[in-house]
Amino acid sequence: MSYYVHEVPGRLRVKTPSARGQACMAQKIEEMVKAIPGVYAVNVNTTTGSIVLNYDSTTVNSKGILEILEEKGLFDSSQLMTGDQYLHNRMEKTGQVIGKAIFGLVLEKAFEGTPMALLSVLI
Repeated sequence: MSYYVHEVPGRLRVKTPSARGQACMAQKIEEMVKAIPGVYAVNVNTTTGSIVLNYDSTTVNSKGILEILEEKGLFDSSQLMTGDQYLHNRMEKTGQVIGKAIFGLVLEKAFEGTPMALLSVLI
């Protein structure tokens, strides 16, 4: 998984493999990020690996927050994915899932009511 950043003034979303699928790590990430001066809200989603934080833009900026996250090993700017790359990857994965589903439906209809249907169920 690559790293992805989306920001608007006062709100930052960082997708990171450090947060994905690890509930214990999510709690540690929340504590670390809340300790950054100016950050007043943090939400870690372990399903998506996303950290969303709200901050006071007069106290801290997104660049400063990302530098702190990188120092703590939660972010790697060398693996940062652009918005276009991220969107392309998501669309590609979505297309693969839809393609598999359609292929499965076509096979199901093709073998419906035949001895091959029984065989395909067993496989």
